[in-house]
Amino acid sequence: MITYRPFWETLKRKNISTYALINKYGISSATIDRMRKGMGISTAKIDDFCKILGCDICDIVEYVEEKP
Repeated sequence: MITYRPFWETLKRKNISTYALINKYGISSATIDRMRKGMGISTAKIDDFCKILGCDICDIVEYVEEKP
């Protein structure tokens, strides 16, 4: 299962709010909401986040194996 836990940690570490992502960088609030709910987002959005945050993909998403 893909999780966005690293994304929230990266935002905190870089001191960037979701408000700034939405209002300064043009990220839709729907994208932020989908991430909060653990739903999928496009690789284009992940690319956007990497550019905005100056980070690698592993700072946005991680794979966690689901337990049966």
